[in-house]
Amino acid sequence: MQPPATRPGPGGPHPAPPEPAEPDLRHHGDAEATPGLLDLAVNVRGTAPPPWLTGRLVRGLERLGAYPDQRAATDAVCRRHDRPAGEVLLTSGAAEAFVLLARVLRPRYAVCVHPGFTEPEAALRAAGHEVHRLVLAPPYVLDPAEVPPEADLVVVGNPTNPTGVVHERLAELCRPGRTVVVDEAFADAVPGEPHSLAGRGDLPGLVVVRSLTKTWALAGLRVGYLLGPAPLVARLRDAQPLWAVSTLALIALETCLARGPVASAARDARVTAEQRAALEQALTAAGVEVGPGSRAPYLLCRVPGRPDVRDALRTRGIAVRRGDTFPGLTPEHWRTAVRGPDETARLVAAVRAVLADGPDRS
Repeated sequence: MQPPATRPGPGGPHPAPPEPAEPDLRHHGDAEATPGLLDLAVNVRGTAPPPWLTGRLVRGLERLGAYPDQRAATDAVCRRHDRPAGEVLLTSGAAEAFVLLARVLRPRYAVCVHPGFTEPEAALRAAGHEVHRLVLAPPYVLDPAEVPPEADLVVVGNPTNPTGVVHERLAELCRPGRTVVVDEAFADAVPGEPHSLAGRGDLPGLVVVRSLTKTWALAGLRVGYLLGPAPLVARLRDAQPLWAVSTLALIALETCLARGPVASAARDARVTAEQRAALEQALTAAGVEVGPGSRAPYLLCRVPGRPDVRDALRTRGIAVRRGDTFPGLTPEHWRTAVRGPDETARLVAAVRAVLADGPDRS
């Protein structure tokens, strides 16, 4: 074993402070959603799809004897975002899109903006790419000037997970010779989607990744899509396995991107915004430092000097998402999903009890 590093100081050399632990990029909220706990660690809205969607999926079981046919689902994406079919790639969830991009692209200088969803960086590293991290400080809003000009691949979430902030100037990142990947998995949770770039086929190098997982409780079905320049989409399609998107996922895409469900999602986004405001106010009053500016169905939280809060909430039957696996955050950080009044009341009462008890010294 190597001896610990030392550095000079009064009275002789002293052990150097340990290097900070590398975040576990493969950790996600589902690992903390233990059965029996109130699950505020996962951002999926509800535990099952709405009945009208479930009905369509059940009827779709009769089609499982045939290979998946993507045409209707692709047409639905085209109509939803006013994009030609050549700029659309259907994927087995957003995660597959990130893996395909990592396998197909050959970036010389890749930048992932953090704190943010860690799967894109994990996919890039697994494919052998060096990744540079741009770690933002509160309020966690990206200024395009912060991105190094030599970056030829930039990955950023909008709204970002776990901060929930919306970046309003991402179009400024786009330029010839650079690929900009915007993860819009939670874009439909922002009323009106005013800052979505999904319809911007005019921006050079722009790739937008979308998902149905969160809004329609389809985490187990794995359904999403990618929008980007036709030449790149063609390369990604060539790298994708045949029939990567299941028949049931295609039915979900066709159904959820129709006009009625899109309008329903917009109404739900307004309700979520009201619930988020109520939760933020209650947590702040309880002594929690809430990350500023969330527009997503979750809040980034922290109690300075209290890294024990998350574990203490678990002992009270509530699972929240740990924050220290996101680059730039610490063990004091945790993320909670936004839910209804009953869940909010339970979480706030538990937080008040944890803070009143004081830190765990064991």
